[in-house]
Amino acid sequence: MVSLIIIAVMVVGIGFLAVFVVKSMMQPKKIDSIKKLVKQGKYPQAEKLAKSIIQKDPRDYLAHYYLGRAYLAEHKNELALMEYKNVAQNALFDSQIPEAQFRTQLADLYMKFNQLDDAVKEYLLLTKLEPNNAEHFFNAGKIYEQQGHADMAMGFYQKALQFNKKHVKAHAAMGLLLFRGKDMKGAQQEISTAIQLSPETFSTYYYLGKILKESKDLPGAVKAFEKAVRDPDYKQKALLEKGSCFMLANAPDKAMSEFDRAIKASKNDHAQETLFARYFLAACHEKNRNIDKAIEQWQLIMQANKNFKDVAAKLSQYKELQANDSLKEYMTCGQEELVEICKKAAAVMNFTSQSHEVKKWGLQMIATEAKNDDWKSLRKQMYLICFFRDTDPIEDAVVRKLLDAAKTMGCVKVVACNSSGFTSTAIGFAETRPIELVGKEKLEQVLAKAGV
Repeated sequence: MVSLIIIAVMVVGIGFLAVFVVKSMMQPKKIDSIKKLVKQGKYPQAEKLAKSIIQKDPRDYLAHYYLGRAYLAEHKNELALMEYKNVAQNALFDSQIPEAQFRTQLADLYMKFNQLDDAVKEYLLLTKLEPNNAEHFFNAGKIYEQQGHADMAMGFYQKALQFNKKHVKAHAAMGLLLFRGKDMKGAQQEISTAIQLSPETFSTYYYLGKILKESKDLPGAVKAFEKAVRDPDYKQKALLEKGSCFMLANAPDKAMSEFDRAIKASKNDHAQETLFARYFLAACHEKNRNIDKAIEQWQLIMQANKNFKDVAAKLSQYKELQANDSLKEYMTCGQEELVEICKKAAAVMNFTSQSHEVKKWGLQMIATEAKNDDWKSLRKQMYLICFFRDTDPIEDAVVRKLLDAAKTMGCVKVVACNSSGFTSTAIGFAETRPIELVGKEKLEQVLAKAGV
């Protein structure tokens, strides 16, 4: 009886062992199948097989790795990053997971999602894994430069050139850093070296454009950025910079064209370049009084990043504007309509327009008090009435300039109206001086009485 029990136990044990051995033998075959599917470009099948393995064994990090690679090949970057992070935190690297290649891909994913601290950690690890690879030092330098650590960036660029004296991008990046450090001679030397080494490396012209832009040579910068557009990795950045040059040159229509090109060149709606392109495009629409189009861009930005710059405040501000027809008309109308609106508003405030001039910020009017007494017509006093359509509160510096302008024109008083009000310093400055500030609420009342 005892012998039978022992034999039964042995049989069960051998059975479990056989199952384990079979599973152990089958697992590598399944992984090999995933590898083959990825190599053949059959990514959905590879993902399905990898998921089935992970479902049975969540700690199979080789399956996680190949699932990440399949996602990466399909440009499912967010899913790829999740899998790669899991592998980085748990896997033991060996010949099956080439660590240098893996960490290079992981760093690239971190860069795509603007996770710079994580990306630079990977590049620093790569400088240890492949200490003679100049590209790792260059990429670390780029991140430090983005984070404002110029000295560290310079050190990594120099290290990159130590291993590869013909590293064109490192020469160009150093040129830009030297320029910002006011070393004009060194900057020109590095940029010239980069262009001489490879005139067809169009990314170099991006750095040249940055230098020319900061030197206020906007036409030269535009030409350089247009050449940089030919580099796929720099295309969006170059278009963004080119558009900003046109903004600085007060050519909003040309700027909008470039920002639109930058958005179309986007491969990632969450990328900083894409968000800035939308933000600047919205600014141009706002300047041209196309508020609905500006709102459309702000809403798209909000979908990607709710905390991007002052977009939430802009949307909140214009939400109020949309609810107020008279203020909306005042803010969005064309020049001819603005003149008529301002004349009506001036009349409500008991002024009669004598002359007017359309400005970038709105309309400037010379007016007199609306009096019926003919005997006073010989000594009518002149007033400077300014109607602003700024989207931000007006600062005291602007108020000071208005007073100076009024004195030059022989006006006894200034009335400044703005749809977004005035800063506390501007209000404080105006309290004891001949200037009346008409903020948003009072302007709404005036426009409503004017029948706008």
